[in-house]
Amino acid sequence: MRILIVEDESHLAETLGQILREQHYQTDIVNDGADGLDYALSGQYDLVLLDVMLPKLDGFEVARRLRAAHISTPVLMLTARDETGDKITGLDCGADDYMTKPFDSGELLARVRALTRRQGEVLAQSLTISDLSLNLSTRCLSCAGKSVRLGFKEFDVLRLLMAAPKAVIPKEDIIAKVWGIDSDAEDNNVEVYISFLRKKLHFLGSRVSIGTVRKVGYHLEYPLS
Repeated sequence: MRILIVEDESHLAETLGQILREQHYQTDIVNDGADGLDYALSGQYDLVLLDVMLPKLDGFEVARRLRAAHISTPVLMLTARDETGDKITGLDCGADDYMTKPFDSGELLARVRALTRRQGEVLAQSLTISDLSLNLSTRCLSCAGKSVRLGFKEFDVLRLLMAAPKAVIPKEDIIAKVWGIDSDAEDNNVEVYISFLRKKLHFLGSRVSIGTVRKVGYHLEYPLS
């Protein structure tokens, strides 16, 4: 399960990341609202922990734009403010829950479990593009009665591409969102996994392929009918 932490206080962000990683959640951390919105729009996260007071875009605006883009990922807002009006604003902007700092780590984890459980009940179990279907629970990629199980990194890369099928995903975004923003992964790591995925698409006989935009990144190619 993957959680995005959008928090400009670096010490708190790292503390949240450690708490969640100890419970076996995967985490990505960004420190401003603009980056938080960009990452969350990928649709690859199971939960967003979103601070209200952020540089570039505040948490209210991030939540508002996510919902306007039809991203249903649960949002747990974190803030030092305790005013009822701010809580109402956050919930009206699309947040699912609200916690006031400082908070107990046990309560935080309980709310994370509750929101991710709820998300699991309402999210589609697969992504489908043309004749290709990716099961989000089993990591099985299927086409016309044939299927193959993807490795974890293969799954993360393809899920990112299928979540935004009309977009060109830059290599640096794939590295940040699949390997993590602090990883040592490089362009050739992405290229290797794209090669793996192309071979599996060929094996399945799918009409979907992975196109390359030179010096930029990758996107899906498929017939519109």
